[in-house]
Amino acid sequence: MVALRWRRPFAVFAGTIGAALLVLQAMAAQAVGLPPAYGAIVVEPGGAPERAEFDLGPALARAQRENRRLYVYLGASDCPYCRRYESFLNSNAAELLPHFKPWLLVDLRSRLSTTARQLYIRVGDKSLPYTEFQKSIGDERTRMLVYPSVWLFDPQLKPLIQMPAGTGTFETVEEQLEILQLVQ
Repeated sequence: MVALRWRRPFAVFAGTIGAALLVLQAMAAQAVGLPPAYGAIVVEPGGAPERAEFDLGPALARAQRENRRLYVYLGASDCPYCRRYESFLNSNAAELLPHFKPWLLVDLRSRLSTTARQLYIRVGDKSLPYTEFQKSIGDERTRMLVYPSVWLFDPQLKPLIQMPAGTGTFETVEEQLEILQLVQ
C-alpha cells in the first residue's frame, strides 16, 4: 500500500515538470527572431539539407504593392549576437516601432552551421549564393557570412545604404534611428 501512495504523487510531479519543460521550450522558440510586435515576414529556408534558400519574392511583391522599403534581417537561431539585437529591439519597441512604419521587415531564419556556400537568396526565378547575392546588390563588403546581417532595400530591391553587420551592431536607439532614417 505504501508504494502505491508514493507513485501517484511522483507521477503528478513528473507530469508537472514535463509540462513546464514544454512551456519553456515554446517560449524559447518564440524568442528566436525579430520580436512579434514588429510584424516581420518570417522566411524559413528551403532546399535542406544541402542548401538554405531564402525566397524574397513574396516579400518583394508585397513591398511593391504597399510601396514600402524592405528591412531584411538575417539571423541565426543559435547566434548569441542575434538574440542580443532582437532583445534590444524588443526592449526599445515603444520608441522604435513608429520609425519602422515605412519598412516591411523580413526575418530570414538561419543557423550558425549554415555556410556561405549553402546560403542562397532567391528573387523571382534567380537563386544566388550568398556572396553572389551580395555582389548583385553592389554590396562592396563581399565577405564571410556574418550574423546578424541587415540589408535595406527600396521596393525594387535597390540597396539604400551599406550596413554594418555582426557583433556590436545597432546597440543604441540613436544608431538604429540613423539607419532607419538612412543617415550615412
